[in-house]
Order: sequence, then C-alpha cells, then structure tokens
Amino acid sequence: MTGTPPPGPPRVQTRITVPDPKIMVNLLGAGDEILRLVERSVNSDVHVRGNEITITGAAADNALAERLFGELLELIEKGETLTTDAVRRTVGMLEQGGTERPAEVLTLNILSRRGRTIRPKTLGQKRYVDAIDGHTIVFGIGPAGTGKTYLAMAKAVQALQAKQISRIILTRPAVEAGERLGFLPGTLNDKIDPYLRPLYDALHDMLDPETIPRLMAAGTIEVAPLAYMRGRAQPYDARVLTPEGFKRFGALQVGDLVIGSNGEPTPVIGVYPQGPKQVYRVTTQDGASTLCCGEHLWTVSTAEDERRGRRRTLETQEMIGQERRGCDRRYELPVVAAVRLEPQDVPLDPYVLGLLLGGGSISCGTTPTLTTADPEITRSIGDDFDDIELHRTSERAYVLRHTDGHQGAVLVANPVTVALRELGLAGTEPGTGFVPARYLQNSIDVRLAVLQGLLDSDGGSVVETGRSCRLRYSTSSSRLRDDVVHLVQSLGGVATWRVREAEGGTPGLADGRLDAYLVEIRLPEDVAPFRLAGKRQRYEERGGARPMRFIDSIVPAGVRETMCIQVAAEDSLYVTDDFLVTHNTLNDAFIILDEAQNTTPEQMKMFLTRLGFGSKIVVTGDVTQVDLPGGTTSGLRVVRDILGGVDDVHFAQLSSADVVRHRLVGKIVDAYARWDAENQQAQGVHAVAGRSAQGNRGGRRR
Repeated sequence: MTGTPPPGPPRVQTRITVPDPKIMVNLLGAGDEILRLVERSVNSDVHVRGNEITITGAAADNALAERLFGELLELIEKGETLTTDAVRRTVGMLEQGGTERPAEVLTLNILSRRGRTIRPKTLGQKRYVDAIDGHTIVFGIGPAGTGKTYLAMAKAVQALQAKQISRIILTRPAVEAGERLGFLPGTLNDKIDPYLRPLYDALHDMLDPETIPRLMAAGTIEVAPLAYMRGRAQPYDARVLTPEGFKRFGALQVGDLVIGSNGEPTPVIGVYPQGPKQVYRVTTQDGASTLCCGEHLWTVSTAEDERRGRRRTLETQEMIGQERRGCDRRYELPVVAAVRLEPQDVPLDPYVLGLLLGGGSISCGTTPTLTTADPEITRSIGDDFDDIELHRTSERAYVLRHTDGHQGAVLVANPVTVALRELGLAGTEPGTGFVPARYLQNSIDVRLAVLQGLLDSDGGSVVETGRSCRLRYSTSSSRLRDDVVHLVQSLGGVATWRVREAEGGTPGLADGRLDAYLVEIRLPEDVAPFRLAGKRQRYEERGGARPMRFIDSIVPAGVRETMCIQVAAEDSLYVTDDFLVTHNTLNDAFIILDEAQNTTPEQMKMFLTRLGFGSKIVVTGDVTQVDLPGGTTSGLRVVRDILGGVDDVHFAQLSSADVVRHRLVGKIVDAYARWDAENQQAQGVHAVAGRSAQGNRGGRRR
C-alpha cells in the first residue's frame, strides 16, 4: 500500500498593485518576457490582471517573489529599463542573501560616458568596489569574466576625474603561455602591446579616445609591463646624502638612513638591483647634476603648476627635449631644506675659521694672521677667545697673539695655530684655501657659522636692476669655491659661480694676480648670511631671493649598472648628487596590476613596495590560470598567507556567480572547478594506495 505524502505548507495569496501603467509595461517587458522569466525563477504562481499582480504559494516562496517584484519596481522608479539580465542578477542576489539590496547594487554608478554606465552587477562585484573605496591595497581574485580589472579601471578613472589622484598606472606581467618577449617579432612596442591590449581596450570604453594619447603623453596615464615598473633607477656610482655625508648609491642597504627633502633622515625600506640600463645626466641651471635612467621619477612644477599651487611627477624620458619653453626653463625642482647632519667636535670656532679663510692666506709660522679692515670683525674675534688678542701690524693686517705665549722660559703654543695645523690649513695661500671636511659634514649651526664668517670677511649683498637682493662671495681658490657652494646647498640654498679673469701681472708668478671666482648665492628666508651689523642690515632691507632650481638639460650618458631604492619619507623624496631632490616611488597614483597570477613572489613584493603616499593599488588575477614556467610559484598564490592579517589590505574573492559575460562562462568555470576537485581527490586516493602498497611490500621483505 503506497503511503500518502505529507501535506505541504498552506498556500496563501499576496497582491501587489502597480498604479502607473507605464511602470507595469516596463515590469512585464516586451512580449511579457520579463514576466515569464520571473515565473520561471520563483516557486509561487504569478498572475497579472490589469495593474494588479497576484502571487500564490507557500508564505516563504511568496515572500521571495514579493521581494523580487519590489526590487524590480525600485529599479524602474530609479530610471532603469528592465532587462532579462537585470532580472537574473536580482534573483541571484536574493538567493545569495546578504544585507545589500539588488536595486542599490544595480544602480551604483561608477562612470557614465555617452549613455553607457559602468556599475557592479553582482553582490561580489559590489563588495569588491566597496573594498577599493575603503582600502589602500585590494586583491581582486577570481575567474575570468568577473570584471576584476574592468571595475578597477573604472574606479581609477573615477578617482582621476575627481582629482583624488594625479595619475593612473596600469601594468601586466609580460608572460603568456611560455612565450618570451625577446623571441617575438617586431619592435619593443610590437612585442609588449599584445599583453597590454585589454587594458587599452578598457580605457577606450571609459574615456574619449582622443584624450587618451594626450593623457599618456603627459604621464597622467601610464601603461607598461611589470618589468618596466622596476626601472626608476640610478647607477651604483651615483651619490646619495646620508646623516654622515654623501655615500655611494650602490652601497645602500635596507635600514640605512638617507636625507629626505625636509633635510631630516629617513630609512631606506627597499633596495632593488636593476641591471645595466641606459642612463642620462640631468643638469640644473646652477651646474648641479646626477645620473639616472629614463624611467626615474622627478617631482617638478611648471609655471602653470605654480599658479595652480600644484606639482607633478614625471619620468626623466618624458622631459627630454621639453626642458625649455622658448627662452625659459620649463621644469622647477624642489630645493632641499637645511640638512641635519650628525654633529662632531671641531678644534676651532667655525665663525673664526670662516673669517680666517676669507682673509685669503693663513700664515702660521708661530702666530696666525688675519687681513681685514672691519673693526667689528676684530672685536668679534677678541670676544671669541679669552687668551687670544689681535695685534695690529698694519692698516689691514693683524696677528692673533697668545696672551700667555711665554711662561718663564717655556714657549706656549698658540691654540689657533695648533688648530689650523691639525686641520691642514697652516700655510695655505690665496688660491689653496678650503673648508675642512669635519666642518662641511657637521651640524646646521656649524656649517652656517663657517658660511657667515666667509661672507662677513669677503662677501656681500648685490643689487641688480629688476632683481631682488642676492649674495656674492669672491675667492681665488677653486676648492674653497666648491666648498662654499656645498655649504650653501646644504643649508637649503642655491649657488652659481663664474670666473672673473685677473687683470695685469703674470698668473703663476709671485707678482701675478689670480683669477677670482664669483659665487652668487640665494638662501632661504630663515637663514641669516651675515653677523656683521652693517651687512646684515643692508641684506634685510632689500630681502633675499627665493632659491630655485630648474632642469637645464638631459643628455644620454651611456649604459651603467643600476638599482632603485624606496624610502619611508612621506613624499618619497631623497637627496642625491649636489643636493638634488629626487624620488622613485609612486605618489598620488592609482596603480593596477592585472594578471597577477603570472608574477613571482619576488615580483609581487617589488610591486607592492612601490606604493607611495596618497596612492592606491588594486591587484587582479585568477590563480587557476598561471602561465609561469613549471616549478615557479605564483606570487598571487602566496600573498594572502603573507598579507592576510595586515591592516588596510583586503582580499576580494569573486566566483562564478560574479561572471558578467555570457551565462555559459559561469557554467564553464563551475565545470572546470568540479573537474579539478575530482582530479585532486582521485590523485589523493592513488597516492594513499601507493603508500599502502609500498608499506605491504616492505613488510614482506622483513
């Protein structure tokens, strides 16, 4: 006897009234196609008569159908034209559950262009987009067709248009199915373009095609293979400023301190060898120069930028041939602030040292001499030493005599003479003076005092028609000239020099005259160049001139072994040769790494540590489609284990439910997932059986 099936839940009826006939027409669709799809998607019976929808079925089924109609009606009320695709996605979201409403997801506009709107179409995509808004680094991991890269690019363009970032950088590893770029035909661009073509295509969907070349030429949008993201490099023999002075660039290690643009030490947090690269010599109008590769970054501003109160970051190669606009130099560089170096003891007061050097020659048989006509200088030296007195020997000449030079029959050494001999300055002639290294590589106060002594003795203000006040220092020593330039640059200033040829006499002979080097100086407002009251007053009355540095030329300088560094400074800037301010991380940028499953762990680390301040990174990829050579681990597969617990890093997992291509793509993804799972299970069973059989054979041998 067959048993009677238990009765199902009681059937109830729910009615929905749609007062607007136009809304009802949209809800039903052309030829009632929307209505028929809804009927197939719910378990309740749906009947429409006039402006009323009747839903009959179990209470739970009716509730789902009623919520579906509610979401569809809200979409229509928000101005959307219903499609069967929107209905399917709404049904899918309702079945998934969650707090997000399908109508809110499907109307979350990211970009609109020429009547086309880019928005998320699934709950997974909505959560992915929200994660990009809420985190600095986001990993979008999932199968093909889930919109990982497309949505990330839409968010990048949105951020650029809202001026939240200043540039977009799109990159992919150039690895596909085992092919190597070097063996592909054509130029470098021909070889690279196939890997980057999907990124270009997406850009054309989101921006006017005519604006894209202009944005790329300006560096606002950069599209490059991942390998070329590493190239912001300087040669090993370049110099970088540290708290102990300049150091060979190639000798830097992670943890070392370098000087940032604010003059303060900042740690090196990344060192990346780059191999041999074409390098260029970048020279500024004051004669400073350094070497770097074509992709190396510079923070610059043009006249237009100055008016708008902004700066931009450009690669070296973007500025080649663009250094001038007419007669004017185009790109201004930031000038380093007064540099804080490690203090060290010195044997002689730095201001007095500057005064003595400014006098030209230092005769130190037993008693040092000073040449000056300024009584304020003589008083200053007398105040600085308790046991030294100035004895006038002529109208402009003095000797610095020890007041206790003889104690009975014992000759007491002059402390100034002892200090000058220790510094290697005793007996210097007018053309051989220099500032000892321990004064150049010292605290701000020591360096400024030396400069003040030099300027008080042999410098002054210069007024030129149409220009604000400058400073000028004169010396016949090329080494002292360079040391004065060094002091000025280390204090946040700019110095240039020129030669004034000697008149009369025979250079090189005892009666000959030496050429003079005229050093013209600009110092920051808060740096006082003089101590003498008269010179200080004249300088303050006219004011100084803002220190400025402009790129004058960029020329090829051969191929060198190079590397790049990353520093922890907020603006990512550091100080290189001749106190030039440069950097090589990516600030204020939206950076997308696509097809990240084809990166190695080392490449992934390199890429993520390029992150600069004000920037955002989105990494996308599908761990089931790795094209790396056999045995190579994908960086995308291990990065979750490494960064899973790091704040402000989010991993968004997309699935076949988030596929927005042809419906068949989602089914293909699911079929392959099932096949992989069955395969792995079968391999596990075979492995266990193999180990068991091996154990049995081993037992029989015993």
